[in-house]
Amino acid sequence: MQENKELEYLLGTGYDPAVADGIRKLQRKLEGSAELYAGFCSVLNDLTVGHTADMGEALSRLSALAEKYGVISEYGLHLLLVTNGLPYIHRVFTEKGMPDSVFYETMDDVRCKVNECVECKGEVGTFVAGWYERFFLGACFGFGRFQYEEAAFGEESFTLSCGKTLKKGDLFINMHIPSRGIPLTDEIRLASYRAAYEYYKPLFEDGVVIFGCHSWLLYDKHLEFLPEGMNIRKFLRDFELVYSVETEEFGDKWRVFGRYAGLPNDRLPRDTALRKAYAEWLCSGHKSGVGLGVFAFDGEKIIR
Repeated sequence: MQENKELEYLLGTGYDPAVADGIRKLQRKLEGSAELYAGFCSVLNDLTVGHTADMGEALSRLSALAEKYGVISEYGLHLLLVTNGLPYIHRVFTEKGMPDSVFYETMDDVRCKVNECVECKGEVGTFVAGWYERFFLGACFGFGRFQYEEAAFGEESFTLSCGKTLKKGDLFINMHIPSRGIPLTDEIRLASYRAAYEYYKPLFEDGVVIFGCHSWLLYDKHLEFLPEGMNIRKFLRDFELVYSVETEEFGDKWRVFGRYAGLPNDRLPRDTALRKAYAEWLCSGHKSGVGLGVFAFDGEKIIR
């Protein structure tokens, strides 16, 4: 495998030393198993050079290799596909006109996903590697706290308070919130919106960019049970909700409770304000939910 300066740079930017060491150990194990290494390189080549495999097929083949050789777990091999793909993703970002700062800001996502895997699965790897397809395609970029990608509005119609109407199929800029450990303060959110605006404004004729987000964070009942002043409440209020609905299952429970997500509600930890509020809400018989929200941004502020 060629020198991976992108990975080494990232490993020096806030990674837990044990996690960074774990990633390097996975790479050494991969390169130390000749047959597994050959199969892995074939998958990576088909994804990034030959373009004969998409992300789904690549991950499926790696899962089969993990089972066949038993040297590295499925989650570990999936992570190695991402880390060994970093030089390719870097080239794709450069071809899209992105500076190195945006590439490395975006690829801090690797740290987030590995930390989630360590927390929830107890190993260095990733259990959501399919997410990275958008980065291999150069379709999603990190600007400050959030990540952004072009998307088509899926609802029939929604009119914002500023008078702009979104119809089905209309362009908006979809946002994602990686678990970077950076608080969603007013200053941090606004700085990210402004940075993303500069990139996406040419796509909107009137210079007003429509941002949107679909997330458990936009469940409107957060305003009922999360403590006043919590940044999730402030983030929620940036948006005009297209909808907010309850869900039978709390699919994002692991994002709040990590490795404890499988415990009965009355045994969930209450060691943070968010966990305490959620544990009490769930123990009271309430459900979780998700929401879709949008807002219009003029480069300086959200417009209503």
